[in-house]
Amino acid sequence: MEKDQEFVEFVVKSLVDHPDQVKTERTVDEMGVLISLHLSPEDMGQVIGRQGQTAKALRTLLRVVGAKHKARVNLKIVEPEGSSRRERPAAGTVEEAPDAMEDFKL
Repeated sequence: MEKDQEFVEFVVKSLVDHPDQVKTERTVDEMGVLISLHLSPEDMGQVIGRQGQTAKALRTLLRVVGAKHKARVNLKIVEPEGSSRRERPAAGTVEEAPDAMEDFKL
């Protein structure tokens, strides 16, 4: 296992409730190194963090680890089967919202 892959596994296993379900895959191509992270559906929120801040910080640290070894390293968090993530509306669309004025009618 390479240093960048070990780093991701160590950090993520320290964050999650189910460290035994954390798995990583490392692939190398002309674009650089891609580390795919697989984890329990219950742990997705802990790894991604509020507004993606934890995942962003992990990617930043991973870039530093990659730079040290002269490699471009990216992280892909694979959404597990059975994930209950709500789909976001497409950019520029408006979600249906209940009419706020209905609450004030007598």
